[in-house]
Amino acid sequence: MYLRLFFGLLFLSLPVLGQKPADTPYVFFLHNRFLEEHELNEEHPQFGRTEYVEILTALRKGGLTLISEQRKGNVNARDYAHLIVQQIDSLLALGVTPNKITVVGTSKGGYIAQFVSSIAQQPNVNYVFVACYQDSDLQNLPDVNYCGNILTIYEKSDPYGVSALARKNKARCPLKQFKEIELDTGMGHGFLFKPLDVWIKPTIQWAHANYAGVRTN
Repeated sequence: MYLRLFFGLLFLSLPVLGQKPADTPYVFFLHNRFLEEHELNEEHPQFGRTEYVEILTALRKGGLTLISEQRKGNVNARDYAHLIVQQIDSLLALGVTPNKITVVGTSKGGYIAQFVSSIAQQPNVNYVFVACYQDSDLQNLPDVNYCGNILTIYEKSDPYGVSALARKNKARCPLKQFKEIELDTGMGHGFLFKPLDVWIKPTIQWAHANYAGVRTN
């Protein structure tokens, strides 16, 4: 099921959240930058169309309730992260178990997700950061502080395809779960434009808190 992301509490009044909220894995999906400034059918000159709806469909088929929207207008990542944290707090207030909440972000969406992790400081909430780390981030984004169950996924042919262990080692919040997956699709940054099994499947496992089932090789 999809829930459009409404800032405030409007989406929380929907009937689905009145059933068994604590038993349902909820996923906030935050897409890449390109889709902020282009329509769904527009193609990136190198990577083609962002298959946003297809990605949501693939995640939904994994038994997840999706909370997402197409952002518009090159939003401020930190400001947007604060709004997501409000939504997480509202789910927790309804009795949703923290490890039933996952924030998944690709590219810029992944940077937003990192800010969510830093602001929320919820060590049992799950996060999947996809193609959103460079070594220079340690200097350029010193206020990012990982907190939660963290899975990072990156592609070694991608400029944003490096291990985030250095960031993990600087975390001031204990990380109960931390794993990394290095992909080898040869697609560069374009791999996240499509619902490829190599990143969709481990994301679904992580959202179901099946941390041991996520393979890193």
